[in-house]
Amino acid sequence: MNKKEISEIKKLFTTTRCAATRICGCYVDGEKNQKTKLKEAFLSLPEEEMFKYFNIFRKTLSGTLGKNLVQMEFPLEQEAPGGTQEFLLQLRNSQLKDDALIDEFYQKVIDTYICPENYYIILVHCAYDIPAKASDNLEMDDASDYVYEFLVCSICPVKLSKPGLHYNPDANIIENLIQDWVVDMPDTGFLFPAFTDRNTDIHNLMFYSKKPDVIQTDVIDTLLGCRIPLSARTQKETFQTIIEETLDNSCNFETVMAIQETLNEMLEARKEDPEPVVLDKLEVKRLLADSGVENERLDEFDQLYDSVVEDDKAGFVAANVTSTRACEIRTPDVIIKVSPDKAQLIESKVIDGIPYLMIQATDQVEVNGISVRTPAPSAE
Repeated sequence: MNKKEISEIKKLFTTTRCAATRICGCYVDGEKNQKTKLKEAFLSLPEEEMFKYFNIFRKTLSGTLGKNLVQMEFPLEQEAPGGTQEFLLQLRNSQLKDDALIDEFYQKVIDTYICPENYYIILVHCAYDIPAKASDNLEMDDASDYVYEFLVCSICPVKLSKPGLHYNPDANIIENLIQDWVVDMPDTGFLFPAFTDRNTDIHNLMFYSKKPDVIQTDVIDTLLGCRIPLSARTQKETFQTIIEETLDNSCNFETVMAIQETLNEMLEARKEDPEPVVLDKLEVKRLLADSGVENERLDEFDQLYDSVVEDDKAGFVAANVTSTRACEIRTPDVIIKVSPDKAQLIESKVIDGIPYLMIQATDQVEVNGISVRTPAPSAE
């Protein structure tokens, strides 16, 4: 799924375009006990509650592709009879009307989702009558191709509201606020099946994680049966290892800055693409070559890459391994942050045998907000 397809599904969670047909929920306490359940036709909910659920479902499809939102493919063994894909298809095809399947799903979540506190499992079935699109990319509501049926699961922490005082309008007094258990925005969720090329894709699902570096591995591995992806942090650390080991003694300031510049140019050139920029083995090697890495070092790249990256299909989301907002240069005592398009203002020089990082200073220099004067250029 790309950004446009995700946006198209998110727009269904509004009162005017609502595609939700049925909603189920299970409130679980910190001891993994099921406290209460919900099962309703979605449109029978009070309007105020519908809006709250819409916000939760949209949040489950929000964030950065490749970081918070990761498309996952079912391994072939999970597409066989008895696999996780078959179970999810049965759940979707039941339109959440099979109590036994729903209860089995709740128990699978409880067995795999790690949380010491209370949480709320929400499952919604949706049916989207997909409108065809004309050559100008405008939707034709009267030319629907088919119906896309899907499930969205949102797992939301339930937290006690903060203590405090509040105004009681009935008594016209300020009094103690009674604390309540409040359903928070989801920290984990998924959409199944995926909506790839505006079509039902039963071979993939879209997984959401509020904190990309804190992935519920048991949920992915056992409940969904998908391969656990590299987290954004692990991608960055693995990419850094590949660069350091490939360059070895030639891993100097200029070469690394050239790689960062090439990466940012690539992201800038493809910023309008709906798909995230993903670097596979060949593209990482090309990136190094385009950044001026010598052929002698590239000859050893393939072997080094394979020793670090175990999965041949694994790729690095470019936005996870570099930052388009700031280039950070760190020493044990000093941290320098500069906009990537101004990185050329920093130079590496050796003066009297001592290495220095030199920063060009203009007449606009501040120290803790205080403007300071810079020395005038010497006349030569």
